[in-house]
Amino acid sequence: MPIQRRDLLRSAARASVALGILPELVTSPALAAVSNSGPDAGTLPPGAVSRFAPLNGIRLHYVVAGSGPPLVLLHGWPQTWAAWRNTMAALSDRFTVIAPDLRGLGLSERTVSGYDKRTIAEDIRALIDHEAGGRASLLGHDMGGKAAYVLAHRHPDRVSRLALVDCLLPGTENMDSLRGGAWHYGFHMAPDIPEMLTAGRERDYVREQIRAWSHRKEAITEEAIDEYARHYASPGGMSAGFNYYRALRDDAALAASFRGKSLAMPVLAIAGRYGVGSRLSDALKIEAGDLTTVVVEESGHFVAEEAPDAFQRTVAQFMTA
Repeated sequence: MPIQRRDLLRSAARASVALGILPELVTSPALAAVSNSGPDAGTLPPGAVSRFAPLNGIRLHYVVAGSGPPLVLLHGWPQTWAAWRNTMAALSDRFTVIAPDLRGLGLSERTVSGYDKRTIAEDIRALIDHEAGGRASLLGHDMGGKAAYVLAHRHPDRVSRLALVDCLLPGTENMDSLRGGAWHYGFHMAPDIPEMLTAGRERDYVREQIRAWSHRKEAITEEAIDEYARHYASPGGMSAGFNYYRALRDDAALAASFRGKSLAMPVLAIAGRYGVGSRLSDALKIEAGDLTTVVVEESGHFVAEEAPDAFQRTVAQFMTA
C-alpha cells in the first residue's frame, strides 16, 4: 500500500524529535572520510584479515578470522561487519568466521539498486562459493537476517545451518504505527525525505535508533557508534541504508512465494525479550521442521552486544550440534 502523506509527516516529525535538531551540531572526530583500503587495524579482531572480492557484480568487503567450519555473519541496519567483532573473537577458535559489509554499507560497493533481499542473498551466495567452498553455516541479524532467510530458501545447498537473530521475516513486519508498529518503517521507505532530514546529523540519528532499540542502553559503545556512523555519514551511506527498507515490499512478495516450502536445514531463532520476542519463532514454526528457539530475557534488538555471553554460547552450541 502506498505510504500516506499523513503517515510520512508523522514519521518525519518523530524523526526530527529523535534527531534533536539544533542550530549547531557536535560530531565525533571519528566521523572522518571512509578509507577504501580497509578497516583500521584496531577494529579487526585478533588474527583477522580484511579482504575485497568482485562478487555478483560488485566489490564486496569482508573480514575473515579463525579456522574450522565456515560461519558467515550478516549484520543489519545501522551497523557494519564490525557489529560482529567480539563474536568473531569468541568463535574464531572453532570456526572460520566470515563477516561481510552488506552491499552499499561499510566498505562494500554502493550501487544504485540491488537492495532487495533476493539480490543481497545472491551477493552472499557468491561469497560462500568464493570463500567457504560452496557451503557454510549462516547467521543474520536484522536486515542481514532477512537476506539469510531468503538465501536459505533459494539456495539450501549452500546453507548447512541457519541462525536468525532478532529479525522479522519479510512480509511479517508491522509497519502501522497506529496499531503498535514501528514508525521508522514509513520514514525510511519514503523517497528523499530521510536523507534530507538526517543530512549532517547521521551520527545523531544512528545513535538514537540504536539506543531506542536496545534494552541495555549502553551495551553498544560510543566508539562502536562512531565506527558505524562514519560509514553511513560518507557520501551515499544513508541512502544505501534506507534502500534496504525501500525494498521491503519486493521482499514481502518474494517471501510469499516460499509459502508451503520447508527450510531443509536446522534453524535457530534467537531474539531479545524486548526485541521481537517470540514473533520470529512463531513465524518460523510452519516452515522449519528442526527449529531451536531462544529468547534472551534481558536484551533488546542487539542481542550479540546486549547479552554477549548468552549469545555466543547459544550460537556455538547450535552450530556444533
